[in-house]
Amino acid sequence: MLNKFCFEELDKYLKDVFRFDNGYNPDAPFGGKIIVLGGNFRQILHVIPRSSRKEIVHSCINASKLWQSCQVLQLTENMRLGRGSRDIHGLQLKEFVEWLLQIGDKLLGDNTDGESVIRIPDNLLLDIESPCLHDLVLFVYPDILLHSSSVDYFKDMSILSPTLDVVTEVNNHVMSLIPGNERVYLSSDTLINEDGHLKFELYTMSTKSLNALNCSGILQHRLVLKIGVPVMLLRNIDQSNGLCNGTRMQVRHLGDHVIECIILVGHNTGEVVFIPTMNMSPNNETLLIRFTRRQFPVALCFAMTINKSQGQTLSTVGVYLPRPVFTHGQLYVALSRVSMHSGLKILSVGSNGKVSDHTINVVYRNFFFALLPNILP
Repeated sequence: MLNKFCFEELDKYLKDVFRFDNGYNPDAPFGGKIIVLGGNFRQILHVIPRSSRKEIVHSCINASKLWQSCQVLQLTENMRLGRGSRDIHGLQLKEFVEWLLQIGDKLLGDNTDGESVIRIPDNLLLDIESPCLHDLVLFVYPDILLHSSSVDYFKDMSILSPTLDVVTEVNNHVMSLIPGNERVYLSSDTLINEDGHLKFELYTMSTKSLNALNCSGILQHRLVLKIGVPVMLLRNIDQSNGLCNGTRMQVRHLGDHVIECIILVGHNTGEVVFIPTMNMSPNNETLLIRFTRRQFPVALCFAMTINKSQGQTLSTVGVYLPRPVFTHGQLYVALSRVSMHSGLKILSVGSNGKVSDHTINVVYRNFFFALLPNILP
């Protein structure tokens, strides 16, 4: 989704591109050309590190001075969820679609802006007396020991969770269930000597300290894989051939210098590709140092973060919430990835450590009022 600043940069760029065109109007947005932009504002807003809610909302596209010149068109049919019939399943699908919209618009729970507690419908909870993570894994990946080598098995199912540490926990748990020998790949980390770094800082930052750095946007130092496991590509390598950030693949062979995979989704489904190691410098603003990490740009994806799942369509989704969502649209995104409501189950854990039928939803409704002031109640 474009933010306010990208929106204004696009205006400048298009005016420059079309300035020699006969229909060019320097005083009109985008040089007078009709531009169609698409996006779902119920989804997660763009991430601004260490920013406040006010800063995030103010940086959105509808805060731009150009927004008043835009005409907002609304799409009314959920194309991800198939059209239901007139039987009981069709009625349940209609109810699920309406419930999703209420989640996205924050019409459930209390009337306060921001966080609210909502109840999870019984049909979306695991039908087990005392469910745990393993039960959610068995729902998403039934008979995993029998089908883990199949190419089609992992292509449209996943477990979603809000934070990277929880995703790592789930991935490690499911990996332990997969038969076969594992292979460990360790990264090579090198500190970048830049102006502004004091010499004693360079000498005191050991290789072990660099290896221990692990946060969003940084590849893992220790990558553990097995043949047959699903992985996600974390960098753009060859977009024309489907090798872009977020592409899901299945490992076929683990070599010393390349990993052989088969693409699971997209126009290049079924194609065999070779993933090499890459030198990458993390651009995470929370890091006070810069370093280069050489590693395979992939990660296990039995589970993925909710943010990473945006744009994905899956048949089976398990939403694991050992801690609640924390930003606008996360819960809506997690619940709306499925193509059928029967393929969704939620495992929520309360603050007391026990399984709960309630969870927290976060929606910034003042953002919607600025977007469509005459639409929402």
